[in-house]
Amino acid sequence: MKQRALFSAVLIGGLALTGCGSASEPGSSSSTGGSTDKLVVWDWKSGEENAAGYFEQAKADFAEKHPDVTVEFVAQPFDQYYTLLGTAIQAGEGPDVVMFNGGGQIRDRVDALLVLDDYVADDRERLAGWEAFSKDGEVFAAPLTLQGHPIYYNKALYEEAGLDPDNPPSTWEDFVAGCESIKTKTGAACIGLGNKEGYGIEFFLSAMGSAVLTPEEYDAWIAGDRDWSAPHVKQIFELWQTAGDTGLNNEGANSTAMFNDSFAIFQAGEAANIIGLMSDIGHWKDFNEFLEPDNVGVMPAPVVNQEATPSLPYDGGIGYAVMNWTPNPDLAADLVRSLTSSEALEAFYADAGAIVSDTTIDVSGAGPAVSTIVGELQNGKQALHVALSSQTLDLMHRLSQQLLSGSVTVDEAVEQLAASDEAG
Repeated sequence: MKQRALFSAVLIGGLALTGCGSASEPGSSSSTGGSTDKLVVWDWKSGEENAAGYFEQAKADFAEKHPDVTVEFVAQPFDQYYTLLGTAIQAGEGPDVVMFNGGGQIRDRVDALLVLDDYVADDRERLAGWEAFSKDGEVFAAPLTLQGHPIYYNKALYEEAGLDPDNPPSTWEDFVAGCESIKTKTGAACIGLGNKEGYGIEFFLSAMGSAVLTPEEYDAWIAGDRDWSAPHVKQIFELWQTAGDTGLNNEGANSTAMFNDSFAIFQAGEAANIIGLMSDIGHWKDFNEFLEPDNVGVMPAPVVNQEATPSLPYDGGIGYAVMNWTPNPDLAADLVRSLTSSEALEAFYADAGAIVSDTTIDVSGAGPAVSTIVGELQNGKQALHVALSSQTLDLMHRLSQQLLSGSVTVDEAVEQLAASDEAG
């Protein structure tokens, strides 16, 4: 929590669930390490145009320290990324440095990773988001970005619907009432949702969780003490189902891809609200380009339980780790430090709009949406879904689709999730 208190007027983050480049199978010459004068990096970002400046800065920083070492970046498609990485881990060989999402994806694989605590000691105060890349008190990756789930809203649609664009609804009852006005007067959906991959429930759980759970229940969840049958936990999933049943979401949410079809719905003015990201996609900068900065609002989660205290859910977004089979861990760890250098992260923020992990970067000129997000970071808490294992998240994806389709009840869903969580 010390890192969270560092934020006042500087900072910001990312996670893009899009991939570029062609996949390389473990063991091929372009995907396998094994040389002390060459490092191979796997990620899903290095082929993206808006991250080019970031990688140029990181490469330059590393080359200045290690001019005789070659670094090869292999951009893997995100939808195959963890499958390919799993194959490499089973084989015990592959890249030297790898990108991870924070949370379950990295925690489930720490046996294959190098503990980085000694290597990144000098970066601990400058960077935030370490919790998402740690397990049992040890750090396994250095954070590039922060990832969170702000609720964005279209101020122009709010005004057209007769709502106050500068005072969004603070309770769920007022939010639902406003949705009716939006639908009647503008024809837009209330909530933009893409749940084809099941990711929508992750965003909903984390964005709405602090408006339903008490602070004590929230903290217990993050600490691993989760009671899936508790009334407030069930209420989150009931809200998810009810929002679908009552038409708050855009039509065909289960057949709409989150990346990037649901965000396109919001950007086109066809939905008044969306749970988005702080990162370099589905975020403030994308929305500013389509809706104009003054029309992009950020609201706290509307309160469902009066004993709840809404907060911005955020964690470390993406980060780089070192595989424990690398022949030169010192070099690989130094490359991770270059990939999280201030110069590189400042370029990532400037070009992609990423809310980066570096607390020294000034983002005060980025516009009102970013100012609101940064203002909420100090009191933000870890996202609820990040505390779950990847297996439980995969199950939750499927169950979320079934809840929207009506083929499973909330009681059945939470029972299955509880069993998975306990097994994981």
